Amino acid sequence: MPLTSIEDELRQLIADRVRAVAERDSRTLVDAHDPKVVSYPVLPPAETHGTEAVADGLGAWLSSYAVGPEYEVHHLHVGGADDVGYCAFRYHVSGRLHDGAEVDMWVRSTLVCRRVDGAWRIVHQHESVPFDPATGAGLVSEAPDD
Repeated sequence: MPLTSIEDELRQLIADRVRAVAERDSRTLVDAHDPKVVSYPVLPPAETHGTEAVADGLGAWLSSYAVGPEYEVHHLHVGGADDVGYCAFRYHVSGRLHDGAEVDMWVRSTLVCRRVDGAWRIVHQHESVPFDPATGAGLVSEAPDD
């Protein structure tokens, strides 16, 4: 088995995440998390703890789409040392909800990961969108500058 760098392994974690969203594979998405993960998701609730909460949130999110969701990662930054790593990126999510609403939004995401028994697990995740300081409204259409 060839040796890989921490950065390669973390990029693979994100590639697996993208594939799992495309396949609506919530089990793979949940299994990437540490059982004690602390999460600040972009969708309510504002803070969750543990993989049961991750599973509940992902299940509700994936099942809300009639078409999609499409999930594309942009501007991926990864790094780490020993058994601790991070992934920071922007993602674009789009699709059509069951109520007919179209989704087209950009989200910022940071994952803190720890290698446990040879596998990377997400121990903390934080998602956010920038906001307009004049109105306080989230700016979900703020695409990254390329």
